[in-house]
Amino acid sequence: MKLLVLGKDGQVGRALQPALAPLGQVVALGRAEADLEHPEQVMARIVDERPDVVVNAAAYTAVDAAEDDRARAWTINADAVGAIGKGAHEVGALVVHYSTDYVYDGLGEGFQTEEQPTSPASVYGASKLAGEALLRQSEARCLIFRTSWVFAPEGKNFPLTILRLARERDRLTVVDDQWGAPTPASLIASVIAAAISQALGDPGKLGVYHLAAAGETNWYGLAQFLVAEALAAGAALKVTPDAIAPIAGADYPAKARRPANSRLDTTKLRTAFGLTLPPWQDGIRQLITTLRNEGRV
Repeated sequence: MKLLVLGKDGQVGRALQPALAPLGQVVALGRAEADLEHPEQVMARIVDERPDVVVNAAAYTAVDAAEDDRARAWTINADAVGAIGKGAHEVGALVVHYSTDYVYDGLGEGFQTEEQPTSPASVYGASKLAGEALLRQSEARCLIFRTSWVFAPEGKNFPLTILRLARERDRLTVVDDQWGAPTPASLIASVIAAAISQALGDPGKLGVYHLAAAGETNWYGLAQFLVAEALAAGAALKVTPDAIAPIAGADYPAKARRPANSRLDTTKLRTAFGLTLPPWQDGIRQLITTLRNEGRV
């Protein structure tokens, strides 16, 4: 089997390469080889490579910048995804694509299912939802995974930012009224590997799924847990959990509105593929262990 990964240098793209290797030949491309700002070129590359599976881990993820950069966000998150679908359909490949909790308005309480109405409140969310629609319209076989609060030992993400600030400052303020589940890129990659194997043999498993670690927290609770775990692992931080203060999301200046509720119900995913998803705390502990082993905390 030949698997083509787009976005090899991102958080999920890095995790995908070792996770997919047992399935077959992995060809991983970055922006230099497959730039989603040029959808037709990406489609041509897919046709040239003729993979069995295309995994799109590339996206425009600058949520605030997208408010003023709508055209570029739309090209990468929507038009290019449609082009990926067309190229995959031409060669008969399965497409695995990542979407986001931002396709919902983020209002209400409780865990959101795949069947709930979408209503993005930002350009980023709207562009990702449009990408989902264009992929389905391409008639390519596809798996779409909506994820939330993704992190990894590399890249730009909330846990790494908090750890950096905790080394530099004596106190931190963190939003406490936005809820979700921190989800490690490594978990996303392992789930994808299992899902691909099953979906290739069972077309009934194609469709849209929510993929997130189990449980829920808010950014404030995550920051406190993260700092406590890092200190217990011997990290040299100025901040302690007690020195982190909660603030409302409305008090944090941001151009794009963030969902207050990013809780994703993963029942459909777990049932369809026979998976058990670990609690979000496990991913944070593993992150701390990795950083400690690399001498980064």
